[in-house]
Amino acid sequence: MALRNGLLVHGPTHWAAAVRAADGSIGVASGRKPRATGFVVSIPGARGVIRLGEAMAVIPLVKRALPEAQLPFQNAPVLGVMAGAAVAGSVLRRRAGGMRGEMAAAAISLVPSLVALRGGDLAAYHGVEHKAIAAYEHGDQDAADAAKEHDRCGSHLMAPLLAANVAGAALLKKLVERPRPVHGAALSLASVGLAVEVFAWSERHNASKLAKALRVPGHELQRLIGTREPTAEQLEVGRAALGEIVRVEG
Repeated sequence: MALRNGLLVHGPTHWAAAVRAADGSIGVASGRKPRATGFVVSIPGARGVIRLGEAMAVIPLVKRALPEAQLPFQNAPVLGVMAGAAVAGSVLRRRAGGMRGEMAAAAISLVPSLVALRGGDLAAYHGVEHKAIAAYEHGDQDAADAAKEHDRCGSHLMAPLLAANVAGAALLKKLVERPRPVHGAALSLASVGLAVEVFAWSERHNASKLAKALRVPGHELQRLIGTREPTAEQLEVGRAALGEIVRVEG
């Protein structure tokens, strides 16, 4: 996960983060990840939601260990846009209705992320994330020479997530006369689970034409908006985070 001033990296059992502090120094911290166990973590659909939940559970641990870490949405204007987008999406669903209303609301839901990426250094640290991981995967490559787009970026979740949410919402309205918040929550979890399964399938069938096609929207999002070429100082932070995760994972 790219932070506004650094990078959070997940390993199999640990997390590590590095941030650039206000005084110019680099703060580094790491710890063990909370992990769910049992049969449920192998169920398609449920396993993706559980793993994403584990990733979110790490964030408070990072903030406790590195109070200077700035989260992607830790910004007053972005929080204001999030609130506005939520209201606008609800209004569009009621007024437009059907598939058209759901598609409009889905488009509005992307606005906070775009605002967050366009301000500050978040997009640059997103580039750091991809470059650092790619350099590690290739072994002999320096992060500065790696591409700023990556096949396993969370941006590849967006297209299947939005498609599942729009189609599911339209189906829900046909099946349930007055959908309640609990229905919406269940639909959101199901959409996330389906999106993660599509993501994982694309990784397992990396060379297939369908997998490449499924990644096109994510790659374009990364190229045009989601990432920016980082500076040497920002890459230094990425190397510190990667070095720490390699150390604690042994």
